[in-house]
Amino acid sequence: MDWEAPAVVLDLRPYGEGDAVATVMTAEHGAHRGLARGAQSRTRTAVWQVGNLVTARWVARLSEQLGSLTAELVHPAAALAMDDALSLAILSSACAVAEGALPEREGHPRVFDALVGMIARLQPGEAALTEYVRWELLLLADLGYGLDLSSCAVTGATDPLAYVSPRTGRAVSEAAAGVWRERLLPLPAFLAGSDSAGPADWVAGLRVTEHFLARDAFGHHHRPLPAARAMLRDRVERLARDNGDA
Repeated sequence: MDWEAPAVVLDLRPYGEGDAVATVMTAEHGAHRGLARGAQSRTRTAVWQVGNLVTARWVARLSEQLGSLTAELVHPAAALAMDDALSLAILSSACAVAEGALPEREGHPRVFDALVGMIARLQPGEAALTEYVRWELLLLADLGYGLDLSSCAVTGATDPLAYVSPRTGRAVSEAAAGVWRERLLPLPAFLAGSDSAGPADWVAGLRVTEHFLARDAFGHHHRPLPAARAMLRDRVERLARDNGDA
């Protein structure tokens, strides 16, 4: 049994002195683990950095075995993000969420393609946060937990939408929120059809996706959200406070 495909390195866990159990994601094979021999050696450690785009090859005698993984570097995303804390936080969070939320060996090509595009476009600064929140929404939808932000759940109106129901995942307009306003999740402008986004919008977006990731994608498997995801939210909340938006 073997395959070779473009992949994203999602996780690397030391195994023995120089080896590691690596998790990569491909379009067809989804999140897939394998033994990466020598992954912790000086000659290979740069390849096996979380977030890197690689060409991966998996080989095993039987399909149910762990098998072995080898990889050739295509795009050193981890090294490029190292000089910008926000870029690194986005990269780490995306890989941790994908590794924890996606069922092993189940293909999710839309999620993979969007993740690769986001990594390839990742630049120092804040622009990637809008794309990141939308990627988490795509992941939720692909797993069967999609949100409906197209119209108000109460009135059917499409504008202005201001909240998300934490129970149903449907949008709610400002006019229909009424006495339930405090129990609803604020809907950021960039998820309600606006092109503008700032720190407060990114915080709101991360809180929306976090609620449904924690309840559905991770909660149904009795797993906590990854620490890297919480660290990203905390960083963006500090950014909003420093900007006077919180």
